[in-house]
Amino acid sequence: MIETETLLLRPITIEDNHQVFSYRSDIETNKYQGFVPKELKEVDNFIAKNPLEINQPESWFQLVIIEKSSNEIIGDIGIHFIADDGFQCELGCTLSKKHQGKGYATMAMKITIDYLFNSLDKHRIKGSVDPRNIDSIRLLERLNFRKEAHFKESLLIDGKWVDDIVYGLLKSEWDQ
Repeated sequence: MIETETLLLRPITIEDNHQVFSYRSDIETNKYQGFVPKELKEVDNFIAKNPLEINQPESWFQLVIIEKSSNEIIGDIGIHFIADDGFQCELGCTLSKKHQGKGYATMAMKITIDYLFNSLDKHRIKGSVDPRNIDSIRLLERLNFRKEAHFKESLLIDGKWVDDIVYGLLKSEWDQ
């Protein structure tokens, strides 16, 4: 578990399925996401794929973001542990619409990045984002990620080819 005064991040569990479905199934809010479930069983399958331990090569590890004052799950952070030399990973963040614009995503990403660099000794973290997702781009830039590449029509999502922008951050650049 990772926490601040206002947020708690912990591994996702099957008991979280209804709360996760409530914000992940919002088609408009998650229009740039690759996972927008239509049924609760899709969330159950998503949760079942979460590894039992963090930092497993070629896995996505999901943490839920909990607002401590309400004990409500307000989003999640996915960490992709890239199976290269074990020193790189990718982050993705999803936040419920009603909790956006309050600094929660920035706070959750900061404590996750701190954990990855300082506890798991990662060298580089990347973020992959649709160029139309201005809010996510601003989040990455606020966290000092730098734009590294723009791939044209490189991802097939829901039958459509979309662009992908890759941002990166090195441990040596992290001074938060």
